[in-house]
Parts: sequence; structure tokens; C-alpha cells
Amino acid sequence: MALRVQFHDELDRLKFRIKKLAVSSVDAFDQSVQALYEHDVEKAQRIIDEDSKIDKEELEINESAILLIAKQQPVATDLRRLIVAIKASSDLERMADHATNIAKSTIHLGENHDVDIHPKLKEMASVAKEMVEVATKAFEQENVSLARKLAEMDDQIDEMYGQVTREMLELTANNPQKIQHIMQMAFVGRYIERFADHITNIGENIFYIVKGETFELND
Repeated sequence: MALRVQFHDELDRLKFRIKKLAVSSVDAFDQSVQALYEHDVEKAQRIIDEDSKIDKEELEINESAILLIAKQQPVATDLRRLIVAIKASSDLERMADHATNIAKSTIHLGENHDVDIHPKLKEMASVAKEMVEVATKAFEQENVSLARKLAEMDDQIDEMYGQVTREMLELTANNPQKIQHIMQMAFVGRYIERFADHITNIGENIFYIVKGETFELND
């Protein structure tokens, strides 16, 4: 019985670390979007420099989960929880990578470019941050109803991304001299869209914890 209590205490600590990793990833994402709109290359560079800390935390979470599996040899739902912890930390690390990619686009654009940053990118980022809140709550509560909402929110982002892409293509046709800068905005839209896809992955993994089977939210 004592071993069981200890296992669940360690599992709770692991979940707490995943929540902290989510906060770090979202903060990097939020800062990267701010830097983009503010033409702040120094802030963008700081985001890039800090990414290694998130990489390190992901590795430590994975090692802790693997160690728990080896020591406790959990079965059924508890084993699925540990597998999902590893998958979720990987998705969160990839989300931070997309924040870094946005920061790199900001640096590529530079401080003095005269290209207007598409307002839809900020809207996409806002929905993506809401998705993280929903996914975090769903993860804590192991709530598949909340997880299911992520599919609808992801569809919103996909629709906005399609609009941004179309408008960027029109801009390149009319402003060929600015094609490199305009394409950076299209890239940012893609990074935000991929950020949201990783959140949806976390939602799918909640179905795996609860039901023991995979479920496609963004098919």
C-alpha cells in the first residue's frame, strides 16, 4: 500500500512538471508573437537562447517517467498515464520549438522592415493559447469532453491559416520585391498552425488514458 501511495505521489509530481513545461512553452510562444509585432529582434533572440532550458526539462520528465515504469511496473491506466506524460512533454517541447521558429522569422524580418504583420496571426495565436488552457485542464481532470473541444478550436486555426496563406500569395504577386518578408509571415502562420496541432495531440492522448484507445481529433 505504501508503494502505491508513493507511486501516485511521484505521478502527481510528474504531472506538475508537465504543467510547468506547458507554462514555459506558452510563455515562449506568447513572447515570440509579441516580438514579431513589435519588430523586437532582441526579445526574439532571448527566446531562441532560452529554448535549451525547455529541451532539458523535456528530457528530465521523460527520464523520470521511464524510471517510474522500470521501478513500479505499472499496468493499465497508470501505465498509459506515464506513456502520455512522455508524449505530452514531447509535444510541449515541439511547441516551444515553433515559438523559436517564430522568433527566427522576426530576426529574419529585422527591425526596420515595412511589411505589415497580418492581424490574423495574432488571432490564431490567441486561439492557440486558449487551446493550451483547455488541454491543460483536460489533462489534469482526464476529461475527454474538454479534450474534444480542441478539435473545433483547431479547425478555427486551420481556417484562419488558410486565409493568411491566400492573402500572402496575393501580396507576393503584387509586391515581388518584398517576397522574402511576405513569405516569413506565411511561415509564421504555419508555425502557429503546427503549435495548435501539438496541443490537439495532447487532447488525443487524454482519450488514450481514459479509454485505452487512440482517437483522432484533427483528422
